[in-house]
Amino acid sequence: MIEGKILVIDDDKDILLSTKVVLKKEFSEIKTITNPDDIIPYIEKKIFDVILLDMNFTTGATSGKEGLDWLKRILEIDTDTIVVMMTAYGDINLAIDAMKNGAVDFVVKPWENKKLLATILSAFKLSKSKQEIAILKSKQETLVKDIDQSYSEIIGNSEKMIELYNIIDKVADTDANILILGENGTGKEVVSRAIHRKSNRSNNLFINVDLGAIPESLFESELFGHVKGAFTDAKEDRAGRFEIADGGTLFLDEIGNLSLPLQSKLLTAIQRKEIIRLGSNKPIPIDIRLICATNMPLKEMIDKNEFRQDLFFRINTVEINVPPLRERLEDINLLVNHFLKIYTKKYNKPETKIHPDAFKKLKKYNWPGNIRELQHIIERTVIMNNSNILNANDFVLNISESTSYNKSNLNLEDIEKQTIERALKKHNFNVSAAAKELGLGRTTMYRKMTKYGF
Repeated sequence: MIEGKILVIDDDKDILLSTKVVLKKEFSEIKTITNPDDIIPYIEKKIFDVILLDMNFTTGATSGKEGLDWLKRILEIDTDTIVVMMTAYGDINLAIDAMKNGAVDFVVKPWENKKLLATILSAFKLSKSKQEIAILKSKQETLVKDIDQSYSEIIGNSEKMIELYNIIDKVADTDANILILGENGTGKEVVSRAIHRKSNRSNNLFINVDLGAIPESLFESELFGHVKGAFTDAKEDRAGRFEIADGGTLFLDEIGNLSLPLQSKLLTAIQRKEIIRLGSNKPIPIDIRLICATNMPLKEMIDKNEFRQDLFFRINTVEINVPPLRERLEDINLLVNHFLKIYTKKYNKPETKIHPDAFKKLKKYNWPGNIRELQHIIERTVIMNNSNILNANDFVLNISESTSYNKSNLNLEDIEKQTIERALKKHNFNVSAAAKELGLGRTTMYRKMTKYGF
């Protein structure tokens, strides 16, 4: 017995009885009515999975107009209603007209019981599929909103941020590929999510891929997917990030970390707008909005043959530069209050304010780890203090105050090198701990250590 509810409407009580006898063996509930005026409450409440609707209700009527009119009214109330029409043998053309107007199928009276049952079973499966799709769509929309909750807004009203907002507004509704440049911790992913949220793809998924964290041997499997048996542990077919992002936005972070062979494979997928799963030869079309990001100097890497120029042009229809925090210090107050609100609530702390001297101290710091470092420092300060007012001394910065205030050395690489060295020494060269304090990922930390010879 199938847990399914079928509504049958016909003015002939003998037809209703025979229909009920055939269908009640398979479905849990069969409701029959003779007057189509009684349909509306059932449709509005979405009680039934399938409706079996006669074409004529008035005695002597043969035009089928009544059935078509009721079909139209039903679908106006709920476009997803599954309606099967009943028609006399000579009125098949009317049934075809009904299907053109939204009916899913028809049965001819007098019918064969097996034919009737097969038709209703098929319609029932379609109904369940539609219901499942609606549920999945609702779950996806909820999931998208929940995932995006932490990235709900970009904080800042400085001149540089206003320029950034204007660029986001201009590019969001297009499908242009975007390259976001900026130092670590500046909020490149937040910017990419803002673009997605303002785009016509906002109801679909935003998929974030950290290319710096994917081993080269897993690149194809992770991005393009694989089929069962493609390699030792491939025990089932699996979609890659490109497929999962289909219809939405694919964000490729740390794209500057890709080796030249992987750059070539990525370029092929972008150019052809299709991917081939590892172990397969079947191309799968993809429809994505591509946003890439990096903190590496791609133009210099092109000159050194470390990055493909053709890939650069493909991903760089529009280039967006996210300013470092030291270039928009006027946003410090907004950012601090934003993070303060988050962490006082998270750690059940009393309502807290920042002393003006603390703001002055924070604005004199160079912020090598940018917003990520500021967020980490605010969180740590909230955890370690119970006072209603946070003073300058409550904020322990990652380098000494004298170095923070030192204006003589403005070489950014020197400042970054000194900061990393101090963090490593402080944590006895525990890379994970040093990276966490600086607000950097381990992959980025190792790359910078190699760069500066640590």
